[in-house]
Amino acid sequence: MDQELLNQYENYFQMFRTEGWKQFVEDMQAIYDAYRIEDIKDEKNLAYIKGERRILNQVLQFEPAIKRNYDMAMEQSSD
Repeated sequence: MDQELLNQYENYFQMFRTEGWKQFVEDMQAIYDAYRIEDIKDEKNLAYIKGERRILNQVLQFEPAIKRNYDMAMEQSSD
């Protein structure tokens, strides 16, 4: 792994340890979890909610994805 990529991962890991990141993820999880099927008004609202949940899920999966990619990169560089 080159130094630039390693620095990028280190910056992400530093950010993930902050209270601000933890609060952000908690807030996004609360929004994601707050959607209820009973509250969907019509097909247009359903499409909007599906899109919003897709984006929220991407945010919620960002940290685990970075960690997985880092682990894979470290394994490949040790081979």
